[in-house]
Amino acid sequence: MSAVPRFEKPGGAAKPSGRFRRMLDRLSSSQEDLESEELQEDSQASGCTRISECTDRQIVKVTGTLRTVTLRPRAGVPALEAELFDGTAPLDVVWLGRRSIVGIEPGRKLIASGRIAMSHGRRVLFNPKYELRPLGKE
Repeated sequence: MSAVPRFEKPGGAAKPSGRFRRMLDRLSSSQEDLESEELQEDSQASGCTRISECTDRQIVKVTGTLRTVTLRPRAGVPALEAELFDGTAPLDVVWLGRRSIVGIEPGRKLIASGRIAMSHGRRVLFNPKYELRPLGKE
């Protein structure tokens, strides 16, 4: 039996959790993996629900980074759509009747709250309450 501390990764095998091992894992990880891990830590630290844990009709508060922002009409009404990503899963955020919102742009971090809906197998948050995160913290 080994005296080296071990931890379990979800769905993975046990690995040593020493400082050197964590440094090697970080160096061998892709940039996308590192960003996802950072977003997950930020979500947990802010007390928000992980997007992957959100279910249909649940009232949630989520945080993440906007990956895309597009203007797409829905039933003849303008709709500003953005994809919010927290490192676990994407969430479509839709503001109906809006063509643009100051500060809503790709790469911006925000906190959004409202009721989750499912549309075509994807999580959607319509007309959420939102709070833009300060630019200096990015």
